[in-house]
Amino acid sequence: MKAFVINKYSKKEELKLTEVAVPEVKENDVLVEVHASGLNLLDSKIKTGEFKLLLPYKFPLILGHDVAGVITKVGKNVKNFKVGDAVYSRVADHRIGTLAEFIAVDEKDVALKSKNISMEEAASIPLVALTAWQTFIETAKLEKGQKVFIQAGSGGVGTIAIQLAKHLGATVATTASEKSFAMLKNLGADVLIDYKKDDFEYILKEYDLVLNSQDNNTLKKSLRIVKPGGKVISISGPPTPDFAKAIEAPWFVKIILAFISSGIRKKAAKLGVNYSFLFMRADGAQLSQITSLIESGVIKPVLDKSFPFEQANDALAYVESGRAKGKVVVRVK
Repeated sequence: MKAFVINKYSKKEELKLTEVAVPEVKENDVLVEVHASGLNLLDSKIKTGEFKLLLPYKFPLILGHDVAGVITKVGKNVKNFKVGDAVYSRVADHRIGTLAEFIAVDEKDVALKSKNISMEEAASIPLVALTAWQTFIETAKLEKGQKVFIQAGSGGVGTIAIQLAKHLGATVATTASEKSFAMLKNLGADVLIDYKKDDFEYILKEYDLVLNSQDNNTLKKSLRIVKPGGKVISISGPPTPDFAKAIEAPWFVKIILAFISSGIRKKAAKLGVNYSFLFMRADGAQLSQITSLIESGVIKPVLDKSFPFEQANDALAYVESGRAKGKVVVRVK
């Protein structure tokens, strides 16, 4: 099969289109013929080696975490899916590789694709929707009437997170450029801040929750707009010792992360704010619940651009540019 691979961590080297073997299907796996692959900034960070301490990979490595396609083979223990099912998934860490014609995925990480969206739209959903779900429902337990600040509202995570937070009954504030305001208001944002003109720190007060996806300076500001007892959940770092414990990282990684995150954890503690780092995980059961929200019209995919398979490098470069409004997808089939 054809696949885009990297042979080492690099910022400059492009993905290489090559022939590789079709993945082995284990007893709990389904083999998915890939119709579309969603790209995320995480793919770029893995390519450059930014997460090699937490997620060491072997080479050659096929990139890609999001997939939508059709099952062509099932393992002997698979119970919930059959050949011919249209499915989508955020595949598990260490089993990534959706920039290929086929991928084997554990059935526990798979969900049936919503019938009212295309394969490309489906491929745009899993990672960002699961990030929002695990932030708001699983970790923060966001309640009706609470106030949440979602940074970078027009990005892949932001566009879905706004819709989910609004569905849960929250008041939603976000940052974006003014040209994105109409789209974000339509998605449910209540407070829109033009990051080019205004500083959210002087506008927002007494918030219950912040979903942080930006740099360390923005994270520090975010701590100051949250009321005592509130939460700041970051998906861009710094990772904490609790995260190292959750992924069963080696002892030295826990020490490194304790050092890296000590400053922000101390600042949060001084303000009475709970700080945590979230690195979303694959979860087919949660994705099935998200499917229901898509089918009922609560969540709508926001797709910026779709690239043909041969232009995967252009697609990744567009993700890295930060200009995407919503998600970027590669059409494989």
